[in-house]
Amino acid sequence: MNGTDTQGIQGNQGTQGAPSVIVVGAGPTGLLLAGDLATAGVPVTLLDKRPREISNLSRAFVLHARTLEELDARDLADRLESVGRPLENLQLFGRLDLDLGGLHSRFRHVLVIPQYEVEKVLLERAERAGVTFRYGSEVNRLAQDADGVTVTVTSSEKDAGKGGKGSGKDGDGKGSGKDGGGSGAPATERLRASYVVGADGLHSTVRKAVGLPFPGHAVIRSVVLADVRLAEEPEALLTVNATGKAFAFLAPFGDGYHRVIGWNRDRVVSDHAPLDLDEVKEITRLALGRDFGMHDPRWMSRFHSDERQAPAYRVGRVLLAGDAAHVHSPAGGQGMNTGLQDAANLSWKLAQVVHGRADDALLDSYQAERHPVGKAVLRSSGGIVRLAMAHRPWSRGLRAAVAGVVDSVAPVRRRATGQVTGVGYRYPAPRGAHRFTGLRVPDVALADGGRLYAALRGGRFVLITPGAPETAPHPYEEGRKDRLAVEHWASDRRTAVLVRPDGYVAWASDGADPAGVEAALERHVG
Repeated sequence: MNGTDTQGIQGNQGTQGAPSVIVVGAGPTGLLLAGDLATAGVPVTLLDKRPREISNLSRAFVLHARTLEELDARDLADRLESVGRPLENLQLFGRLDLDLGGLHSRFRHVLVIPQYEVEKVLLERAERAGVTFRYGSEVNRLAQDADGVTVTVTSSEKDAGKGGKGSGKDGDGKGSGKDGGGSGAPATERLRASYVVGADGLHSTVRKAVGLPFPGHAVIRSVVLADVRLAEEPEALLTVNATGKAFAFLAPFGDGYHRVIGWNRDRVVSDHAPLDLDEVKEITRLALGRDFGMHDPRWMSRFHSDERQAPAYRVGRVLLAGDAAHVHSPAGGQGMNTGLQDAANLSWKLAQVVHGRADDALLDSYQAERHPVGKAVLRSSGGIVRLAMAHRPWSRGLRAAVAGVVDSVAPVRRRATGQVTGVGYRYPAPRGAHRFTGLRVPDVALADGGRLYAALRGGRFVLITPGAPETAPHPYEEGRKDRLAVEHWASDRRTAVLVRPDGYVAWASDGADPAGVEAALERHVG
């Protein structure tokens, strides 16, 4: 799918041939990625086939600790914390609770917050950063060559420019709206960029355009969704349980409505089969023992949950993130979180490459680091949902045994908690690298009274070395002030650590030899 004909092609943000990025899909993953790139000075156009709106019908309801850390590095976490409600124990099924109070993180909880609240914050940030939004714009094909990517787009809505209003979840909605010229007829045009990122969901057009398969299968069918009012308030912030016959989950929107997710083993039908409130109540009674007086549904639907993963997250100048790269069951609330963490990993690498500070090969590390994480999330979420669906005596016995092991064996509990919350993953390190390389760095205190994740803001690397704070700019920052902060440990630690913009160790050394530090900065920061 290559091509070099660029006649009549619009350059991204009106600068023909300028290094730039097109992001497809204005869900959480696309919004975070586009906002990061624009903050780093990369021209970004965000395409979405839906009209300008934020949907309240999204499925995601929690932010985990690792995602909150990434949002903290963008000065967004505290705002979201003021809207959401923290929960220190995450119940996965039956008797299995994960106590998050022991997490080595500023965020020792899961934050219960609807996806649309997250999107609002990410949208506002992307607007402020200067992202160009194009709603009602559907990608038809891609053509790559040695210098960039040509995207053919059918637009039903005029360029929204820098700003506009956001949209719902990753890339599964339908675009509408009229041509700004008043004709109402869709217009086909070609856009040009250095790189394209598909964050356009399960049915990703970008993934299909580059010929990537999406192998996998449906792990559970005929799951019901409903937004209802309750006459009786649940005792817990999140209410979840599974029996041999059914499971159900209740979570508050914060506006008087609750989201219900449920499944009945004896009622597995087509996603298009009619659904009424009586069926939702019955499933809830089977799983939770009562229906909490559900009434006034504003929306009901069925869906099936797939487990799928693309074999590659990069094909030349085209990359995938979020649900376009991997989908899995909602068990454990890891979907939106994994996509946001994909974006945090990819954005700084794209910025380095586009600005000429790193070789294009840096983008290969996105596949090397995030594909194994996506695979692990498929395994963990799939294991949770299969245990929740257990109904035979032996399988329910296995579920009880698993819960008992996680509850009583500390290393297993730490591993399970680290996987679900995202804080337990580390990235592969080159042979011979320092033992810290690839580790996630918690929000450590710094000598000047600050903390690491505040120092990371603006998409900067942070070099932490022994010693006392300087009042003048540090020599290491010369020529790098816009993308490097030099800090010092608040403790007497003697290790020098270079922290990437996504909070992982790029390089470390037992000591602070100036020549070694400078070489590391040249290699990683540019």
